Amino acid sequence: MEYYKTSGIILDACITMHKIMGPGLLESIYEQCLMKEFELRNIEAKNQVPVSLIYKTYELSKELKIDILVENEIILELKSSEIMHPVYEAQIISYLKLTNKKLGFLINFNVPVLKNGFKRYVNNF
Repeated sequence: MEYYKTSGIILDACITMHKIMGPGLLESIYEQCLMKEFELRNIEAKNQVPVSLIYKTYELSKELKIDILVENEIILELKSSEIMHPVYEAQIISYLKLTNKKLGFLINFNVPVLKNGFKRYVNNF
């Protein structure tokens, strides 16, 4: 998979959807709209992807849920928040480590211009 190209498609899809929907909606609404945008662009994406929680080689009964997984490689953590708390950054970093994925985006849709709410994270790149 070409991360650079796919990242550009993800950013463009997010900007397109944000221009139509605007800021101030629930995360779940952005998630559904973004899933439709990926479908229209023929981009493989799954939402609310369960991830088993492994602790010291033991699989626990709790699982994590990734908001959106694109092309089975890129994690999208969606927010609609006035304030981006540091725990959101910790969350995407932890998801990348726990899934051994290399690239993730923390996207806050509650901003007037989406480029101000789009942040990239890498894991062992």
